[in-house]
Amino acid sequence: MALVAALEADLRALSAEARRRYPAVKDGAEHAILKLRSSSSARDLSSNEDILRIFLMACGVRNTKLSVLGLSCLQKLISHDAVEPSSLKEILDTLKDHSEMAEENIQLKTLQTILIIFQSRLHPETEDNMVLGLSICLRLLDNNRLPSVYNTAAATFRQAVAMIFDQVVSAESLPMSKFGSSSQTARTGSVTGDLSQNINSSESLEKDVISGRSTMRDTLSETGKLGLRLLEDLTASAAGGSAAWLHVTSLPRTFSLELIEFVLSNYISVFKILLPYEQVLRHQICSLLMTSLRTSSELEGEMVEPYFRRLVLRSVAHIIRLYSSSLITECEVFLNMLVKATFLDLPLWHRILVLEILRGFCVEARTLRILFQNFDMNPKNTNVVESMVKALARVVSSIQFQETSEESLAAVAGMFSSKAKGIEWILDNDASSAAVLVASEAHAITLAIEGLLGVVFTVATLTDEAVDIGELESPRYEHHPTSDYYTGKTSHLCISMVDSLWLTILDAFSLILSRSQGEAIVLEILKGYQAFTQACGVLHAVEPLNSFLASLCKFTIVLPTDAERKSFSSLVQSPVSKRSEVQVDQKDVIVLTPKNVQALRTLFNIAHRLHNVLGPSWVLVLETLAALDRVIHSPHSTTQEIATAVPKLTREPSRQYADFSILSSLNSQLFESSALMHVSAVKSLLSALHMLSHQSMTETSGSVSSAASKKIGSINFSVDRMISVLVNNLHRVELLWDQVVGHFLELAEHSNQNLRNLALDALDQSISAVLSSEQFGEYPPRSRDATLDVESKSTELKSVECAVLSSLKALYFSAQKADVRVGSLKILLHVLERCGEKLYYSWPGILEMLRSVADASEKDVATLGFQSLRVIMSDGLSTLPADCLHVCIDVTGAYSAQKTDLNISLTAIGLLWTLTDFVAKGLHHESLMEKGSGFNNVDTTPQQTNAEGVEDSDKPDYEARIQVVNHEKLLFLVFSLIQKLVDDERPEVRNSAVRTFFQILGSHGNKLSKKMWEDCLWNYIFPMLDGASHKAATSSKDEWQGKEIGTRGGKAVHMLIHHSRNTAQKQWDETFVLVLGGIARLFRSYFPLLESLPNFWSGWESLLAFVKNSIFNGSKEVSLAAINCLQTAVVSHCVKGNLQLRYLNSVMDVYELVFQKSSSYTGDTASKVKQEILHGLGELYVQSLQMFDDKMYMQLLGIIDLAIKQAIISSENFETEFGHVPPVLRHVLEILPSLGPPEHLSSMWLILLREFLHYLPRVDSALPNEEGETEQSTIGHRASSEVSKHKANSSSDKTIPTTRITSKMFAEKLIPALVELLLRAPAVEKYILFGEVIQNLRRCMMTRRDNPDGSLWKVAAEGFNRLLVEDVKICSVGDDTDLKISKTARVRIWKEIGDVYEIFLVGYCGRALSSNSLPAAALKANENLEMALLDGLGDIILKSTVDAPREVLERLVLTLDRCASRTCSLPIETVELMPAHCSRFSLKCLQKLFSLSSSETENWHTTRAEVSRISIITLMERCESILSKFLSDENNLDNRPIPTARLEEIIFALQELDRLTIHPEAASVLPLQPYLKTILREDNRDTRSHLLVLFPSLCEIVLSRETRVRELVQVLLRAVATELGLEKVSLSS
Repeated sequence: MALVAALEADLRALSAEARRRYPAVKDGAEHAILKLRSSSSARDLSSNEDILRIFLMACGVRNTKLSVLGLSCLQKLISHDAVEPSSLKEILDTLKDHSEMAEENIQLKTLQTILIIFQSRLHPETEDNMVLGLSICLRLLDNNRLPSVYNTAAATFRQAVAMIFDQVVSAESLPMSKFGSSSQTARTGSVTGDLSQNINSSESLEKDVISGRSTMRDTLSETGKLGLRLLEDLTASAAGGSAAWLHVTSLPRTFSLELIEFVLSNYISVFKILLPYEQVLRHQICSLLMTSLRTSSELEGEMVEPYFRRLVLRSVAHIIRLYSSSLITECEVFLNMLVKATFLDLPLWHRILVLEILRGFCVEARTLRILFQNFDMNPKNTNVVESMVKALARVVSSIQFQETSEESLAAVAGMFSSKAKGIEWILDNDASSAAVLVASEAHAITLAIEGLLGVVFTVATLTDEAVDIGELESPRYEHHPTSDYYTGKTSHLCISMVDSLWLTILDAFSLILSRSQGEAIVLEILKGYQAFTQACGVLHAVEPLNSFLASLCKFTIVLPTDAERKSFSSLVQSPVSKRSEVQVDQKDVIVLTPKNVQALRTLFNIAHRLHNVLGPSWVLVLETLAALDRVIHSPHSTTQEIATAVPKLTREPSRQYADFSILSSLNSQLFESSALMHVSAVKSLLSALHMLSHQSMTETSGSVSSAASKKIGSINFSVDRMISVLVNNLHRVELLWDQVVGHFLELAEHSNQNLRNLALDALDQSISAVLSSEQFGEYPPRSRDATLDVESKSTELKSVECAVLSSLKALYFSAQKADVRVGSLKILLHVLERCGEKLYYSWPGILEMLRSVADASEKDVATLGFQSLRVIMSDGLSTLPADCLHVCIDVTGAYSAQKTDLNISLTAIGLLWTLTDFVAKGLHHESLMEKGSGFNNVDTTPQQTNAEGVEDSDKPDYEARIQVVNHEKLLFLVFSLIQKLVDDERPEVRNSAVRTFFQILGSHGNKLSKKMWEDCLWNYIFPMLDGASHKAATSSKDEWQGKEIGTRGGKAVHMLIHHSRNTAQKQWDETFVLVLGGIARLFRSYFPLLESLPNFWSGWESLLAFVKNSIFNGSKEVSLAAINCLQTAVVSHCVKGNLQLRYLNSVMDVYELVFQKSSSYTGDTASKVKQEILHGLGELYVQSLQMFDDKMYMQLLGIIDLAIKQAIISSENFETEFGHVPPVLRHVLEILPSLGPPEHLSSMWLILLREFLHYLPRVDSALPNEEGETEQSTIGHRASSEVSKHKANSSSDKTIPTTRITSKMFAEKLIPALVELLLRAPAVEKYILFGEVIQNLRRCMMTRRDNPDGSLWKVAAEGFNRLLVEDVKICSVGDDTDLKISKTARVRIWKEIGDVYEIFLVGYCGRALSSNSLPAAALKANENLEMALLDGLGDIILKSTVDAPREVLERLVLTLDRCASRTCSLPIETVELMPAHCSRFSLKCLQKLFSLSSSETENWHTTRAEVSRISIITLMERCESILSKFLSDENNLDNRPIPTARLEEIIFALQELDRLTIHPEAASVLPLQPYLKTILREDNRDTRSHLLVLFPSLCEIVLSRETRVRELVQVLLRAVATELGLEKVSLSS
């Protein structure tokens, strides 16, 4: 055991120390060591008295060392409870003896032992032992002058007193309420921190006392009595008397007072529960303190020290703080004395002590609450709290009377700043007495300010407590005060405190805030403002609330004085600035100091906190915010941080506007938070904004000064904030809308233009914000009762939507100024553009408004209204209710008919088309019904209905039927509007209406029923046609003058109008044309449907009558449109085979009638009409040729014949003047290729071709009809006669002759078409006409003699060549069986062909005919044509399998030979005069003879063999003649050169002879000896036997002078040798 070991060591040391001088002690120590070894615990040690005895013996010898060892061992034993309580008296006596010893260490050891005794179980319980123990401490405290002993004795006594009262609490079973040894709570960094700390301490203290508190007891335990006697002695000592119970004559008063203060502050329950203690407190302690508080008292001739005064004040503070509830009178006296001390002429330190005490009361919410309840709220007592607050305020206000007020204020600000930073404000060490005085005064003022702040925060804290316990409603929720609203204890307390103290606090705060500039103190004061104002708001204390708000607002924005303006002006102006620089208006310069900024922030905090309870007080706040808004947006406003002499360009905008940005954000957030406010609070806010704006409106009405602009700024602020409130309260907009918009409408009627614009913009933003919110455009959420929810949501949306849009409507109709009406329409346009798809219930009002706008005379108004209508048509039709569609149509019609703006009318008509597109979607139901039941079988009789009106199974069909009916009515409503517009006097409008009408029918005609089509035809289409026709016929033909656009030279200048539109009749003609074009488009798309309608034929006949009348009496455009109308109707559907023949015949009759009346129908219009008819006939025939019969075809040819004759007769000089075919004939030529008869009308080919052959130049004499032709052409002649008869009967024009009428130009264009037709004709008809065509072509070709420069012969030659080349099979033997053509007829045709070739090639080709000096290109073209004819004859006809007789073939070959002989047949003298093309033609013919004789072909047939036999003989003769003629000419010319033509001819002949190889059949006819033929044939060397025939001639010409001729002859001779096999014969062999 450690204790035993330590004691044994101490005993050995004790034995060693006492060995010489104190043997008894030595022996006792050794004996105790032996005893100690037998002890193992503290209990064993306490039962062994010998151990304690040896230590007491050691102390008793009064030796210093032994006493120290002995006391140390005693301390160990006592602390380990190893001493019996019965030994206490002996121990205390020993200690008493040691206390009389002079050694310091002995005295300290004694005090330590005393303290250990009080802390151990040996704690004195008897009065003697208690007095003995305490007296030892007091003796050492009183007699010893050593500081260490004195301090230790004082500390020991204090601890002993504390342990005694702890024992009292324990013995009396009292709650422990000790919260600290310090009697003053340390100050924190702010008053709010002090307040919260004291609140926590006080609350815990009160809870402990109340938890253990019972009824007061007047009986005490022994321990309690000891404590009471001790307290009485301490009180007596503090009062300067003797401590009788402690047997001490005197104690230091301060020491006694310290102990009393300690006991009062730490053992509250003792005084609150034990009556004897409470009596001592009331009668003795309070009496002591009251006496001590006397300012002029002197006790025993001794001046009262500051420390003692501090102790007295602290004790008084404890009594007031802790025992005021039981010591009412005493505390009242104390408080009055304290308050009185603040304004008495006392030392400054004394007043500071008092202020510290008062500050402590103020910052403790519990203390202040109890004081106010016990005194101020009790009529029997004085208002001590009010007095205390006034005293503090008086201290604060005293600063304005001090000479050093500025220095004091600076010191106060420094103290607050230091406190905010958590450091202590200290004067400099070398500070003067004046500085110390200023600091002391500042300290006093600081304590007073903090005390007032503590009161404010206490009120705020108590108010929050009342809210927490439910006595008051939180400002976050709406609360309407009732009669029992303030019945709660805490709430009543708060109201009483506010009513009693607010004015005093406000005066003090406003004074300090106005004089102070330090940031920390300003923040603290503003916190007080905020706290108290918020408390007033929660308590609904209107007057204090408004007063504090008004005071606070004064510090937010302060207009500068003249001196400040000058100062600022000097700062912002640079010393070197130029005079021309614009100076800032000093009146507009506003500088926001940090105090202003903080005050504004405080105001924002208050407004955020109290937004639900401010009510009318909002006006004060809003006036300040309006001023702030002007400052923020003013270019001359700034903050104090940058209002320094800094060059303008060096200032940082971010720093300059940092505060403004923050304030602007706070300003916006305040109104954004209105979403959290109750509706009544929001209404109060709006009312305040309205009031602010209304005040400014009143002041603005008659003013034009700068003040008026400020008022307008206030109005602008109010309007903007109203919008902000509305935007942030869209979830309950219905409750606020009327209040907000009512003010906007009021502004809209103001005389100031700017205010009207402001109101319109605000209304626009408000409506758009509401309609763009989430509650619109969404289906209401479903819940358990979905139907009720949907109905409720719909009702709410309807109410809101109608309220929002009705305001716009009311603004328009009530507006007296045009700009307001324009603005309201702009708003409507914006609404429709942004939110049109969300509207539903307000459409009737909108459409009514737009309908009234259509009749407006102002162009701007009408334009804006129409823009809104366009938006509806573009995007809003799908959301438009069904019952509003007819209204929408009516509105659109109104805009179409208005006369203000033409463009609006035109665009509105287009919108009608858009609207019908939408309406036509509903007609789809009808088409479904038609498919199921047909047009005429729709049962419109309602079926048997049930209780709901319609049978369940048929309900969808019934609803669909109702829908169809509605859409039909809507569609016809549109048609009725358009029909009215067609009669409009403005051509642009009626033309647009016509286009739109037919476009609608064209787009949606497939959705219309037959009944609807009938209505359209008879009620709209034909009346429209009749009206347009009548107007076109009866309108004025007077020319219009265009709109006057100015003057020049005093004369009016008019806009030019095109000649085609410069009369009313021409304008109506255009409308008529559009109607006809629309009908044509309808016929193209829906003619089969229309044809099936009843009485359509009568309508068709009416249309034919209109067309005839238009053709003969109308303008060119009308006539062409009428023709196109008929043409489109029949052409579009005849190709499909679904057109009745009578419609086609009726059109043909109309066309024929036009040409029959040629005598009365002339001019340019007639020409255009005829051209159009011809073009239409061609198209009509192509599309409907399967529908034509003989009669119709002959009628077609008759019409064309009439057209040709009329054109030729009426255009005799046209070709001469213009050099081309007249337009009518040109159209005839264009359609001619398409007039070929179909297969079922093949006999009409003869009629067609012979009809057009009449327009070619006539042959001199008709060829005789030979045998076999009559039978084949009987049908053709009969048909031709019938056509002639039809033409004679149908022609009513007696001026047209029956003889042939021709035109050369027409013939030139006609020949290629006829050739093309003949090539396409069937074989039989083609062969019948072949001879006639050849004859006509021959006649045309022979015109080359008389007109070599003309084109007719060329065209005929080309046609002739093409006819033979491309149709050479017509002459082949292979087709003989198919065609059944007689041999005689074939011979006749070939003879005719031979005649053409012989006459044209021999007589007109290759000759130097007279010409008007044609250009080289034309000559070359003529030569190419001649060569083409030769190519066709030589390469195709004579080499094909034609059935031409031999005599014809010989004639054709002879023709080629005659042409080839021209060069050599001419005398040598004239050869040189022959043109080059003649020589080339002759050589070409010679080349064709060589080609025909050659065997170089794969297709060798009988005709080819026959031609080869004929041509080889002719060729040999021609070559013989060329050789002999050349030899003769060469001999006659002697040394003169041979003509080039003659030389080229012989060279060409020799070269071709060398290349020529002949067929054996051709070789067989050569004039050679039979044996030679046999030899050559056997050796297969007969392919060049033609050289043997010419051998003699070759031998003669071998001696020619021409080298080239000799060389070629040598080649041929070698070839002869080769042919005879002589190249192998030699002399050597």
